[in-house]
Amino acid sequence: MASILRWSSPLRAAATRAVHTAAAVPESTTSALQLIRSQPSQYVVASFAGRKYILTPRDMLTVPHLRDVKVGDVLLLDEIHELGSREYTLRGNPVIPAAKVKVEATVVEHTKGQMEYIFKKKRRKGYRKTIQHKQPYTRLRIGNIEIPVDH
Repeated sequence: MASILRWSSPLRAAATRAVHTAAAVPESTTSALQLIRSQPSQYVVASFAGRKYILTPRDMLTVPHLRDVKVGDVLLLDEIHELGSREYTLRGNPVIPAAKVKVEATVVEHTKGQMEYIFKKKRRKGYRKTIQHKQPYTRLRIGNIEIPVDH
């Protein structure tokens, strides 16, 4: 039994060393933003129309119909909960208000979903009713994620 313990302990020690030396932790928010900006691609988790979405540049986002916007309008997403790249992530609620990370969304179209059928019936009463409708949606194109440069 002692041989099993001696054999497994070096493996366990190597695994803990690998976990602790995976990535360096930045000292401040500014240095974290610089690390994220240096990565080739970024993403954000933003609240829009009451829901959270994971967004990257050039994504097409379909949300419930927005009445007050027209095609071509540019919306600014200001509730950003998370900003990240492949190796680094910066979280907050909302994330870094002083950093002013900007994400713009352009209204591409107002459209409708597929036809939905709702069938209502009451047994033994002869009541049968079919309701058909299409749910209205607004489609948005996500622009670039602008991370400010602080010197």
